[in-house]
Amino acid sequence: MDSAEGADGTDRADDAEEAVAGGGRDAVDRHGPVRGRAERRRTAKRAARRGRRSFLRELPVIVLVALVIAVVLKTFLVQVFVIPSGSMEPTLQVGDRVVVDKLTPWFGAKPERGEVVVFKDPGGWLEDNRKPSTDGPVLHDVKSVFSAVGFLPSEDERDLIKRVVGVAGDTVECCDAQGRLSVNGTPLDEPYIAPGNVPSRITFKVTVPQGRLWVMGDHRDLSADSRYHMGNPGAGTIPVANVVGRAFVVAWPISHFGQLGVPDSLSSVPVRVAGSSAVGPIPAEPPLVMGVLGVLPVVVRRWGTHRGIGPMAD
Repeated sequence: MDSAEGADGTDRADDAEEAVAGGGRDAVDRHGPVRGRAERRRTAKRAARRGRRSFLRELPVIVLVALVIAVVLKTFLVQVFVIPSGSMEPTLQVGDRVVVDKLTPWFGAKPERGEVVVFKDPGGWLEDNRKPSTDGPVLHDVKSVFSAVGFLPSEDERDLIKRVVGVAGDTVECCDAQGRLSVNGTPLDEPYIAPGNVPSRITFKVTVPQGRLWVMGDHRDLSADSRYHMGNPGAGTIPVANVVGRAFVVAWPISHFGQLGVPDSLSSVPVRVAGSSAVGPIPAEPPLVMGVLGVLPVVVRRWGTHRGIGPMAD
């Protein structure tokens, strides 16, 4: 009897254990996948939060590196300028963005005839109509930082843009019996000057001193170039040391995108020497505006055919 009850009790205990075990497995089967998906979602959220925190920690470093790169580009490699006037039409139009090569001068490259160059005002070439700033001290400091790296135009820029017509030792003269400009006695074919313009309405003859350049705008009737500053030191010429760099491509707008080539008529002129003289009004011109480096398109130094016409600042 006792043994029978014991046996029966043992059987019932075993059944209960199996039932519990079976119920446990059912619970795992029912809830295990749900818990697994929830845990994966929680893990993903934690990873996303860690990623956001990591990005926020790295953001100042990214900004600093970007600013350093911008400063290096602007100082040593290339700089973008916005054309403010029509003195270089039709080659450069008002609002064009031109890319200026600042690297090659560091290796001793000198401006050559026919190149379009940006240069610092040698004194008295630019109009002085700057208005006092109404920005507060904080906004003024922020703008100064952004101007320094090329993200905003600088209020202190005193740059102009012209085409080099004469280099040291050249005799530049206008005009011959056919009304042409000549360099070292060689008459120039100038397809780049603005339609309806003559090579010069001012007669002159000048020999370019060492270390200086004779520059002219392509819109001869509008450009206050070397001809209008012959009463200045250097008889209208500018110091080579003032040259910021060569404008080699129009980067924006896309419809004007193209290389600023060197006309054959200027690049092939033989070297020679002579004398000087001239007169004319003394108009002033607006300075070039430094452009935004952040929107600089990809440019290729040597590509495509020569762009016979090109405009930008004065």
